[in-house]
Amino acid sequence: MACAILMGLTAHASAGERVQQASLYAGVGETARAPIGWVEFCADNPDDCRSGATQPRDIVMTQTAWRDLLRVNRWVNENIKPMTDVDHWGVIEKWSYPTDGYGDCEDYVLLKRKMLIDAGWPREALLITVVRDKKGDGHAVLTVKSSKGEFILDNQNEEVLAWTDTGYRYVKRQSQSDPNVWVSLGDTRPAVSTASAR
Repeated sequence: MACAILMGLTAHASAGERVQQASLYAGVGETARAPIGWVEFCADNPDDCRSGATQPRDIVMTQTAWRDLLRVNRWVNENIKPMTDVDHWGVIEKWSYPTDGYGDCEDYVLLKRKMLIDAGWPREALLITVVRDKKGDGHAVLTVKSSKGEFILDNQNEEVLAWTDTGYRYVKRQSQSDPNVWVSLGDTRPAVSTASAR
């Protein structure tokens, strides 16, 4: 009887509870074009862009997982120095691992993603995401899909925040089922990711 009562309570959540639950996860729209630089990055790093449908997976957000996110975000933010692709490579946009200690926002994201995957996290829960920052500029962040909602790792913020607490407008991100498929998140204006100081 207690189980039936609990199931009944879950099935009849209030409108406020449903809105709160929905805000834990960003709404995903139509297929979108990959950001400038992604295809070239994949050509140079084919193991990081293996195609093929996989099952979407979220991280179970434990205290250990949370500490790992904070540690990776802090380490990359402290050890990589911001530099635009024009200053670094002489081109407007180039996605690469910041192996020389310099990079722009998507390079921070690539390294954070790689470190978490190397630590055993599923790629399907680590989604490169294009946003408009508080100034309206294009910016890349890492979305971590978890049992507690979606969290953002960002070179502009030392804290790992819920996606709703960043102040960003979300444009597009990788699909959970294929890293080479990108899906829109609502703001359809083009966004070019560029380096920014923390």
